[in-house]
Parts: sequence; C-alpha cells; structure tokens
Amino acid sequence: MDIITGNVGWIEVICGPMFSGKSEELIRRLRRAMIARKRVQVFKPVIDVRYSDDEIVSHGDLRMKSEVVSDAGEIMSRLDWRSEVVGVDEVNFMGPAMVEVAQRLADSGKQVIISGLDTDYLGRPFAPIPDLLAHAESITKTLAICVRCGNPAKHTQRLRGSDDLIVVGAADMYEARCRRCFEPGIPKQQELEFIKARRS
Repeated sequence: MDIITGNVGWIEVICGPMFSGKSEELIRRLRRAMIARKRVQVFKPVIDVRYSDDEIVSHGDLRMKSEVVSDAGEIMSRLDWRSEVVGVDEVNFMGPAMVEVAQRLADSGKQVIISGLDTDYLGRPFAPIPDLLAHAESITKTLAICVRCGNPAKHTQRLRGSDDLIVVGAADMYEARCRRCFEPGIPKQQELEFIKARRS
C-alpha cells in the first residue's frame, strides 16, 4: 500500500529474506515518486558491491542510481534537504544509528522508504529492522519461495562462509527457505559438499 498525504513525513519499511523482491519493491516506489515529480535521493551501503558500485540492483536486475555511504550518519551529511523522498537499500548493513536517522528525516517532513533483511542467517531479528518496524507508518513483509519445497520462505539460509553476522553474497552463498526447511547457521553437510565440489 502506498501512503498518500500532505507535507507530513513518514517511514515505510520493506523487509523479508533474500530473493523476496525487497529491492525491486523499493525501486518501484521510488520510481512512482519520480513520476509524481518529487525530488528523490537514494542511498546504499558501501559494503554492498554484489552487482554494482553505485546502483541499487535487484536480483532480477532492476537498477536505480544511488549514492554510496559508509554508515547511516553519512546519509545526513550527504542529504540534499530539498529532497522529498529518501530511499535506503540494505539497511541491515547501516547499523543501529539508522533508526535515529530515519526518525529525523521523517520528522523533518520527508517520506523515508527503507528496505532490508529482518532476520539474520541464524533466524534471529536483524538490527536495525526490528526497531525501524516499531517506528514505521507502513510495513511490507515480502516472502520468497523455498528452494527446497516451494512453500513461502521467510528465512535466508547461508550455505557456506564464515560465522560472521555480515557476509555479503548472493545466490552462490544464500538461498531462501521456509520455516520447516531452514537450518539456523551453515548446514554442515552442504559445507562439506561445497568443499568437495571445489576440490574435484
């Protein structure tokens, strides 16, 4: 649902697992704002270089030019205060300061549209999305398709890599899984199969 109002600011959060269309939905809403001739400014974290250095890119290859920032605080210093709509992709890489930044932007009359993962690879709430949900006027939960059974998937399964909370990757490292097929952490059998495949 798109909210329509006057000069009052608000926060919209698009959340869900990887491969569920979050970035695609963010791009769709930002394009609608551009069609409405609103001044739009878009940000993404510097750590996300999977598909492009300076664009938001969906897994379906929809693209939108964006400004790259190292953290949430940099959004405030890079912001053009004439902007009416502020979009931020992959806020799970922005840290807890993103909550205060989103609040300040909305309080100043801006439409803030944010997207990011709501759970980590262990299935736990992934900050700062839970706190942003509490402050948002609009919440959209997107679901992917479980690659194991075809049911709606709400989890992001890490297939290999380290135990660090933040590991940037795409289809080679993650897949969508439903509640039943999700295994918190890295499935040991798949890790062994991956290592074996690389050696052969």
